[in-house]
Amino acid sequence: MVNSRPRSATNQFVERLTSSRFYVELKLDGGDDTVDATFSDCQGGSTTQEAVEICEVTPQRWGSKPAQYGRLQRTKIPGSLQTSNLILKRGMTQSNTLWQWFSAVQQGNWAKQRRDGSISIYDQAGEVRARFEFLGAWPTRYQIADLSSNGGEIEIEELELAVDEFKRVP
Repeated sequence: MVNSRPRSATNQFVERLTSSRFYVELKLDGGDDTVDATFSDCQGGSTTQEAVEICEVTPQRWGSKPAQYGRLQRTKIPGSLQTSNLILKRGMTQSNTLWQWFSAVQQGNWAKQRRDGSISIYDQAGEVRARFEFLGAWPTRYQIADLSSNGGEIEIEELELAVDEFKRVP
């Protein structure tokens, strides 16, 4: 017998997104482009909710000889959020914009250098299917890959960002 019921939205096939199709959008002061950097690798992007354990005394009396006080009950409640740093890597370009951003933070202008950005993940048709925003980011580390006169590899530029908030958006 053929099932003639229409498929509900919850029963439809959901495409799995691949990690190879993403784009990090970052706009910095002094940049020439509408988006200053594209990256080939992104690590981090996690938010953790701390669990705080509290101890309460309930009105329930317990034991063979009823206690004078209530029973102790341990409960876990949500605590503070912790957001990991983002580590972004890309092939080095002639642009000096990322270094200038890092340098401005080193010189003590970090409060003015905080930036927001986003990470978009695309499906096989090239449409955005998942988007994450990071807020209040500033660079904590700038690094280039090891250099070798015998190598022919593309030079990699790495930037680590401290992030205040990381969230998935519609």
